[in-house]
Amino acid sequence: MTGWARIALGDTPHWGHIVNDRVALYDAAPWDGGRATGQQVALAEAILLAPITPRNFIGLWNNFHAAAAKQGNAIPDVPLYFLKSTGSIIGPDATITPPATYSGRVLYEGELGIVIGTRCCNADESEAAAAIFGYTCINDVTALDLLTEDASFPQWARAKGCDGFGPVGPVIATGLDWASLTIRTRLAGRERQNYPAADMILAPARIVSLISREMTLHPGDLIACGTSLGALPMRPGQVVEVEIEGIGVLRNQMAPAASH
Repeated sequence: MTGWARIALGDTPHWGHIVNDRVALYDAAPWDGGRATGQQVALAEAILLAPITPRNFIGLWNNFHAAAAKQGNAIPDVPLYFLKSTGSIIGPDATITPPATYSGRVLYEGELGIVIGTRCCNADESEAAAAIFGYTCINDVTALDLLTEDASFPQWARAKGCDGFGPVGPVIATGLDWASLTIRTRLAGRERQNYPAADMILAPARIVSLISREMTLHPGDLIACGTSLGALPMRPGQVVEVEIEGIGVLRNQMAPAASH
């Protein structure tokens, strides 16, 4: 595994750069001018946290041709986006725990995540591309029955913003060719999603450019690029894994029924 990460050593979080089984510690996030402290630790001694603490966490809907075709959706010219609560973010191996008052369907959605590296406002596509720091894995967890609970008002923020409904990680990878990536999602060990990032309707630079015309994006902000076919409900106790080569495996378990 190689990439930027946040790790916990004891009770203290640190920024670090992982190469294989070693973590070089940094005094701040890389987009905040973080510098290597000179200290290294073994990855086995650290707990991986969510690799990002964004000001804005944005998610896209209907951004893949295959899913749009199957669902009969029109091809959008602009990002169809919603905001996920930053409080929804959890890291690798953390537990996805639905609200105690909710007993409906909980979906996984394996996605590629864009991490912003520089302030981006009203940017053209070349400026937007330069503002992308790297990419990570996201599981855009959704309480499906909350989304459609009120026929007059689809509740995107409520359905997707619950505590723990935004697993992210394990690292932020840089230098990747996004168009060569494949997003794979496994549920209880069985592959349920396997789709190419190149099938995106709006590419990352286009997404960032268009969103920046309406909302200033800041270093460390996170955008989930949307999902494709194969998003299904999870059952209590099941493990879901989102894997993107070059980034790694984001693994989380849905809480067993007895614990919530």
